[in-house]
Amino acid sequence: MSLPIVPFSEPPYLAGLPSPYYKSTHLKWQKACRDFIQKNLLENALEWDTAELLPEHVFETFAKAGMLIPSLPAPLPVEWLKRLGIRELPGGLKVEEFDYIHTMIYCDEMARSGLAGPSGSLTTGISFGVPPILKYGNKQLQERFLPELLTGGKRTCIAITEPGAGSDVANISTTATKTPDGKFYIINGTKKWITNGIWADYSSMAVRTGSPGPGGLSMVVVPLKGYPGVSMRRLKVGGQVSAGTTFIELDDVKVPVENLIGQEGMGMKYIMTNFNHERLTIAIGATRQARVALSAAMEYVLKREAFGKTLVEQPVVRHRLAKCGAMLESQWAWVEQFVYQMTQLPKETADIELGGLTAMVKAQSGIVLDECARCAMLLFGGNGYTKSGQGELIERIYREAPGVRIPGGSEDVMLDLGVRQLVKNFKNKTKAMEGPKGSSKL
Repeated sequence: MSLPIVPFSEPPYLAGLPSPYYKSTHLKWQKACRDFIQKNLLENALEWDTAELLPEHVFETFAKAGMLIPSLPAPLPVEWLKRLGIRELPGGLKVEEFDYIHTMIYCDEMARSGLAGPSGSLTTGISFGVPPILKYGNKQLQERFLPELLTGGKRTCIAITEPGAGSDVANISTTATKTPDGKFYIINGTKKWITNGIWADYSSMAVRTGSPGPGGLSMVVVPLKGYPGVSMRRLKVGGQVSAGTTFIELDDVKVPVENLIGQEGMGMKYIMTNFNHERLTIAIGATRQARVALSAAMEYVLKREAFGKTLVEQPVVRHRLAKCGAMLESQWAWVEQFVYQMTQLPKETADIELGGLTAMVKAQSGIVLDECARCAMLLFGGNGYTKSGQGELIERIYREAPGVRIPGGSEDVMLDLGVRQLVKNFKNKTKAMEGPKGSSKL
């Protein structure tokens, strides 16, 4: 007979409660994910994050097993994967059966350490750097880069943010100017807070090929590691310390024009649609981090005694747990509903209908994580404020909360964007219902 699970420690579908979303293929995938990720990542995640670096063999193990592939948007690039000999993922899941619920399960399991750094050091590059090439790159570009990137032979990253342009993507200033013969771009500028950049052979980079504003932006595959004119250094950040946050300087970097992703001037569109996958996966992972923090607090107050009784017997403690538990489970229900909608809507419709909501679910996940981490730290007391011992993980998760509320689109910008997009959709639908204007004469 299995032991009862600690309250808030698992999503309802794993706590024995019924759910309309999960088919047998999803449940089988969850077991395969948990077995593989527990053995190859989670057992040492806190130790590696403390050292601020994962051993190289961890990436190689994940790549060899095909366990980097699930970080891509669903549906997977089936034709490419089969060409590369990848027909199934661990647990026997056929690549053509993979949907966004499988993505959600994978992201949730990868975050079970409670830390974003260990999983992010493995998946951020392929998850956000490869999709622009898959979606918008022409055949020659895909043939040159995808075989090595999809199999983990080479690493990539997404390089958008700059010292002077974070959430304000339209004001990116890194320039890509064509040589007189039109054969190369000469790239100059800086990129900052680029996750995985320090290990990346390539980047899908936002550059300015035209006039100021969004219409002048393009995306280019720019070589990084060891490439002439590129210098990189790791940045020390408050959380996600093992994910390789990087500052990149580009000094007359010469790149073939064939490295252009899609068309010149379409970069803003490519960047914004790519953000949807990024923000949704951040929301999934952050919700699990909140779950890890809150369930650890629950486990602690069940055994910790003060004033002659366990902490959970104190009404004020139960009140804190209840408020955060309600936020956590509401957030997870929204994530599940959101991901289910992704499996039912055509991609083009989902980008329009769910684009603004994606920004909001990402913002809310950071708010929930902050509340749950704060609750856990307060209930752990001095132990939660100590960088070692039984509260070490809680102290670390608390420092990671800003890493959800700021990167991937800062919280205030996301909330505003969400409402603006909903209003835009409403106005467009209202306008479409109106008949042709004009007067009719009797």
